[in-house]
Amino acid sequence: MSDLVLGISAYYHDSAAALVADGVPVAAAQEERFSRVRHDSAFPRLAVEYCLREAGITLDDVSAVAYYEDPALKFRRVLTTFAGAAPTGFASFRDTLPAWLSWKRRTADVVRGQLAELGAGRVPPLDVRRHHESHAASAFLPSPYESAAVLCIDGVGEWATTTLWHGKDTGITPVSEIRFPHSLGLLYSAFTYFCGFKVDSGEYKLMGLAPYGKPRYAQLIKDKLIDIKPDGSFRLDMRYFEYLRGQVMTGRGFEQLFGGPRRAPEGPLTEREFDLAASVQQVTEEVVVLLARHAREVTGERHLVLAGGVALNCVANGKIIKEKIFDEVWIQPAAGDAGGALGAALIVAAERGAPRTHLATGGDGMSGSLLGPGFSDEEIVAYLDGQGAPYTLLSSEDLHSQVAEGLAEGKIVGWFQGRMEFGPRALGARSIIGDPRDPAMQSAMNLKIKFRESFRPFAPAVLAEDAKEYFNIDQPSPYMLVVTDISPGQRIEAAGTAEAAGLDLLKIPRSTIPAVTHVDHSARVQTVTETSNAPFQRLLTAFKERTGCPVLVNTSFNVRGEPIVASPAEAYACFMRTNIDLLALGNVLLHKEDQPEWHEEGDWREAIPLD
Repeated sequence: MSDLVLGISAYYHDSAAALVADGVPVAAAQEERFSRVRHDSAFPRLAVEYCLREAGITLDDVSAVAYYEDPALKFRRVLTTFAGAAPTGFASFRDTLPAWLSWKRRTADVVRGQLAELGAGRVPPLDVRRHHESHAASAFLPSPYESAAVLCIDGVGEWATTTLWHGKDTGITPVSEIRFPHSLGLLYSAFTYFCGFKVDSGEYKLMGLAPYGKPRYAQLIKDKLIDIKPDGSFRLDMRYFEYLRGQVMTGRGFEQLFGGPRRAPEGPLTEREFDLAASVQQVTEEVVVLLARHAREVTGERHLVLAGGVALNCVANGKIIKEKIFDEVWIQPAAGDAGGALGAALIVAAERGAPRTHLATGGDGMSGSLLGPGFSDEEIVAYLDGQGAPYTLLSSEDLHSQVAEGLAEGKIVGWFQGRMEFGPRALGARSIIGDPRDPAMQSAMNLKIKFRESFRPFAPAVLAEDAKEYFNIDQPSPYMLVVTDISPGQRIEAAGTAEAAGLDLLKIPRSTIPAVTHVDHSARVQTVTETSNAPFQRLLTAFKERTGCPVLVNTSFNVRGEPIVASPAEAYACFMRTNIDLLALGNVLLHKEDQPEWHEEGDWREAIPLD
């Protein structure tokens, strides 16, 4: 029997569970995928049950449970923060303290109780880890490197907001840290809030908005908000922030500095929001690059690994790579708090003697991050038969051929294959895909499929062997966490670019693959191999054989405000609610026009103006 460790993250956002066998991740998933509550913070009961079910075990078989942060230490930070903010922070103190006094400070006991309520066997011993230790372990232990510098940047854990570690063999050694309230993640979240987006989920919107603006506030941010040192360490001027004193991120000081009140959620986007996004993005990149340079100098390592919420800032990751500070950079695909569940389990497994067996194969230890539930063709057919849904069961070869043909004809495809991805990115298992050569595809997918803001960019998935022909990328990017430039050979210099501004920039094609080319000629690239995701690799190959193009649009299989689909039922419901044309569930293919409840409402392409 393998030595099994169960990891859990919970009670802030993106709760998750992960199961590790002899140091190898065998199952991991966010609770939101099962509960259907976006960014669910509750105890991950359903995710734990999935992990046990996937491995065919009970809690009796689990050696230890690892929790991703230290509640007692976090409680001391909360009390210290309230005391330092008195008396202005009384309202936040009044609203928050009861939960800490009643149960949050004894979260470890609550987790034990929740596990006992599963009725899945005895509750194993619980090992409490530090928040940034869990991030660091999630980054280094499954990485493809025997040793590496480890950089973790997020909002805040217990006290740490930025930490540097040195990973060697199966251990991680702390090197330095920056402490709360000085936080690069919270600086970015303050601008997310001020621009009218939701904190802890809207940061990627701000990153996507940045190329539409000019960084005209960047120097003001550095003059007033953040003091950046040559080694990347920094301090925030807390007079401009409200998160120490209340339930909001910014207040009057921010409004005076940036010319008026925050944008109302769902309000119109103005030039100010474009420029604020561009400015804080530029400052963030500057800090991250300085931190990476310092990490190289201090550790002497040739490889860097990243985790923490800021590691999901793909543009900053791309800057580190572009600067060639390290030979190679690897980012944990579940870099946020969900990944803390995996990191906590991995560090406990390492301390129990688990080796890093994946190093012998030359790849990483994440199995393409395909660690969630999968469904057989038999299960899929049984569901569809129960719904009376017309479908065709095909061979794998015929499925890829017919889907590639549909994509080449301009159809949008729901792609549900194999095991679900762990982390926020769809990597070709729970994806919506389309033809990147179609100038209408980006707006169509946003407005007619995803029901979200038109400015949001889409990512390209590309066959790894063809990546350099289309993108300026010199290393693998299997987890869609690096932004790089479109290669010069694929660019189009269109007329009117200099005069256009704001969202009008969307209307100008910039490359041979306009649907995945952002307004600054960049793209968030996913390189695909047969090892990382065989079904997706075969589809890309089939599409290339028909069109000569080895690239597809790849976005997550969900609509705005909902988690990525996790089951055939959710995939079929999303298919029927949107303008997706084809649905591939395993080797089963469904056509929208064949479905009994579908009524044609016109071609979505007719609603997307290109001029």
